[in-house]
Amino acid sequence: MPVHPIEWRYGSKEMRSIFEVKTRFQLMLDVEAALAKALAKVGLIPKADAAKIAESASINLVSMKRIQEIDKEVQHETMALVTALAEVSGESGRYVHLGATSNDILDTATALQIREGLNIIEADLRKLLRVLLEKATKYKDTIMVGRTHGQHAVPTTFGMKFAIWASEFGRHVERLMQLKPRVLVGKMSGAVGTGAAWGGKGQNVQRLVMEELKLSPAPASNQILQRDRLAELITFFGLLASSMEKIAREIRNLQRTEIGEVSEPFMTKQIGSSTMPQKRNPYRCEKICSLAKVIRGNAQAALENVVLEHERDLTNSACERVIIPESFLLIEDMLKTSIFVLGDLIVFPDQMKRNLELTRGLNMSEAIMIELTRKGMNRQDAHALLRKCSAIAIVEVKPLLAVLSRDAEVTKYIPAVELEKLLDPNEYLGDASAIVQKVVRELQPLTK
Repeated sequence: MPVHPIEWRYGSKEMRSIFEVKTRFQLMLDVEAALAKALAKVGLIPKADAAKIAESASINLVSMKRIQEIDKEVQHETMALVTALAEVSGESGRYVHLGATSNDILDTATALQIREGLNIIEADLRKLLRVLLEKATKYKDTIMVGRTHGQHAVPTTFGMKFAIWASEFGRHVERLMQLKPRVLVGKMSGAVGTGAAWGGKGQNVQRLVMEELKLSPAPASNQILQRDRLAELITFFGLLASSMEKIAREIRNLQRTEIGEVSEPFMTKQIGSSTMPQKRNPYRCEKICSLAKVIRGNAQAALENVVLEHERDLTNSACERVIIPESFLLIEDMLKTSIFVLGDLIVFPDQMKRNLELTRGLNMSEAIMIELTRKGMNRQDAHALLRKCSAIAIVEVKPLLAVLSRDAEVTKYIPAVELEKLLDPNEYLGDASAIVQKVVRELQPLTK
């Protein structure tokens, strides 16, 4: 029976298969095969023996059952796999794992898993960016209330929100491309990184192994790859998760009954509450917010794993067995959920308009202040005047236009007939449309 939710609830079957035990063992065997071939090429073992080891390095021949049987006896997973591979390699088995240390195999196999996992993450990330740009274009002229500190501010457009989000995710695509060369790295350098067991041929052995596996070789390592690489990867996931949480939280807030400007998709037979039939809870966005906490926690753990003693200790190992697959599966689930929610987001422009009018023009006071300054009033005096008029409008529960129209200081600079146009939110959107179009144009190439 599954225990951890990533075994059944989060992440795709494709991503889960990358981190299954069977896949992990096969990738370790792939590294052993690449090592045998490299050793043969530099003349350290016979080519026929290397060919036999490579031929035997299949999970269909080296059974998981046998690896696990040996592991119970020796309490060492890598040595159990090495022993099982040696058994099925016949006489050639005497050369299996020659000169290597466990983490030559483990770290390099992990890099292979990471590469496959990042291929999925990258595809989803680019798809999410594409959705954000599509929505930015669709809603570039959809006016709505801007909010700062939870209060109504000057108007903005819904498209601007998406353009801002898209810019952030464009940076995430760039970050992913930048970190790949630092993360997709393997090592084959022996017990403390000197490659001493290969008699001066260690660097050639490592180079040949990594060429076979299409990974970059670590320029220097001790018994393990240094964990700043994994810390960077999972910290990147933390950034990505936080950006998705920010969007999800915004949707949750805009879906509040009192605001009602958007709604995440709601299926025909979907149930919001077990007791309140009317409920349409934004549970997908809430799930995103919840999982982001786990990812950020994993980033902290990955940073702790950077600090190891001497040429290595084992305090990172058990932790990484948890945080690496967990982070990949959860971040993928968050990406796919974000794509679905934003792709099918329900938007209520009429409610946006109604909310825009709730303050009866108060959120347009800046426009009047700017116009007063433009026509000659001291900016600070204009600010004070609008504060006074706004306070009167609030106390008297009147539109700001009514208060401004009867104020002699205001009408001295701005005729009453001009005030109404200045208080029109549609006339105070600045460069919003142009900004959206520029963002879409510049980020479109990153969606491919």
